[in-house]
Amino acid sequence: MFVWKGKTAKGETLSGEYEAKDRNEVGEYLRQRRIVISSIKKKPKDIQISFFQKKGVGVKDLSVFTRQFATMVNAGLPLVQCLDVLGKQLEKPHFKKVVQEVMADVEGGTTLAEAMEKHPKVFSDLYVNMIAAGEAGGILDVILSRLAVFLEKADALARKVKGAMTYPTIVLTVAGGACIFMLMFVIPVFAKMFSDFGGELPAPTRIVMNLSNFIRGYWWALLAGGTFFTFAFKRFRATQKGAYLTDKWALKVPILGSVLQKSAVARFTRTLGTLIGSGVPILQGLDITSRTAGNKVIQEAIGKTSEAISQGETIAAPLKASGVFPPMVTQMIGIGEQTGALDEMLSKIADFYDDEVDAAVEALTAAIEPLMIVLMGGMVGSMLVAMYLPMFKMSSIVG
Repeated sequence: MFVWKGKTAKGETLSGEYEAKDRNEVGEYLRQRRIVISSIKKKPKDIQISFFQKKGVGVKDLSVFTRQFATMVNAGLPLVQCLDVLGKQLEKPHFKKVVQEVMADVEGGTTLAEAMEKHPKVFSDLYVNMIAAGEAGGILDVILSRLAVFLEKADALARKVKGAMTYPTIVLTVAGGACIFMLMFVIPVFAKMFSDFGGELPAPTRIVMNLSNFIRGYWWALLAGGTFFTFAFKRFRATQKGAYLTDKWALKVPILGSVLQKSAVARFTRTLGTLIGSGVPILQGLDITSRTAGNKVIQEAIGKTSEAISQGETIAAPLKASGVFPPMVTQMIGIGEQTGALDEMLSKIADFYDDEVDAAVEALTAAIEPLMIVLMGGMVGSMLVAMYLPMFKMSSIVG
């Protein structure tokens, strides 16, 4: 990374950073920008703890960037100046570097969409295609505003689904940790005391003591088995068939499956509606939407719909035939096709299912809370009862 300083033809002083193999490459880059070079120096390396640095760019960061970009373009600022200002105020080094590279490409005569396409980890196919449609139609500010709204709603939807899973995960972790602690450290104390007194122990007590002995003796095998199972599941999930089967199973889980299905429908309709409303062709829009569906079952249904449309069919019929989408969705899409307002209808469906996700998350939370309390109480309580049962017979054991 090199730090450079220079002046424009108008005498304006500029400075910045540029990653290159050597100083000559930096000089060539600056000459292309018609900057008279004052100095080029190697940037000193910062002492940073890289373990805590997150290189990726989240949806929230991208939505804020897009919203600010839309505001500046709408105000009439040139693209290069917008990107320069936005790049300077970004906090994440990786995102800042990407924006600076996009700015350099645009300054060199590349279109904004082509410049963003070079960074697929930050700007998705959906983002790039919408930017391209905005540039072609001369409505880049409108497209950026739509993108900002889309990203904000997508982020809100993802947080709702994650929020619904946070509570049960924490409760299960705490309950499991408490049970393991009791089996490894508390139960052995009781076991020694009972063995000293002799006598036959109740069946629940013997079961808990045997479980404690097994965990203490073979904890390494359980740990290795858990690690192997996690690794095997990830490998299976990485395959096409594995991803499809696990996603299909997830959609059938009571209550949780409803949340996942409704969130997938909301994402599909929001994405496709935004793309069609921005002037992206329907087949290209379906291709992009299938890759951002987040569920292999939904993705396959969209893929079959795309094939059917290319053969002259409507969108609603193949979506209905897939059996994945609720009847209301396919009927509203059919009405949208007939009236020529498909993008508006898709946006209305997305708004409706956003509210449905809210209701489903509340129902999931309401159902999980008592279930988790009963589960945790049952796990810990059953072990305590098993350990205290012999104490009721302690007098007879002593006798």
